Amino acid sequence: MKLSRILAGTAAAALIAVPLAACSNNDSSTSADSTTSSVAAQDVTPSSTAWETTGAKDQNGKDVPLTDKSASNYVGFAYFNADGTFQMYTLDDAPKMQGDWKVSADGKTRTIVSKDDKGTVKFTRDSEIITLTSSEFTYRTYPVEGDKTTYVDIIHTPTDHAQPKA
Repeated sequence: MKLSRILAGTAAAALIAVPLAACSNNDSSTSADSTTSSVAAQDVTPSSTAWETTGAKDQNGKDVPLTDKSASNYVGFAYFNADGTFQMYTLDDAPKMQGDWKVSADGKTRTIVSKDDKGTVKFTRDSEIITLTSSEFTYRTYPVEGDKTTYVDIIHTPTDHAQPKA
């Protein structure tokens, strides 16, 4: 009789525990954590801050001088606006390019469409995003067209450098 009471109690506990487990904080926090991570990731965009090119690394993780031809074209200050437009300047505040930008829905690619002063498209460039956090924005460039084994990651960090007046 004792054994049947123990088994009945265990079965009753299991029947109560299973539905409760489905509503437990573990599932809720996982869902909330995923949502929070997803939202946090979406909150950090190129427009979250002004960026300055502060480094470059090759496919072997070695520093590439910012004066090197594989990196120099990407050096400067970048200002991405929430309305999808951008302006870039050299480190001497000379205008470099302007146009439109976007990040793919999966957060893996940044596209810029460079335009002249009249709005005519000069070129479009897709760049693979390596890091996009509040403290770093790094994207990958390929110096040799069609060669994905050789690349340079262009590293930007936030700056409080005021955007030059046009």
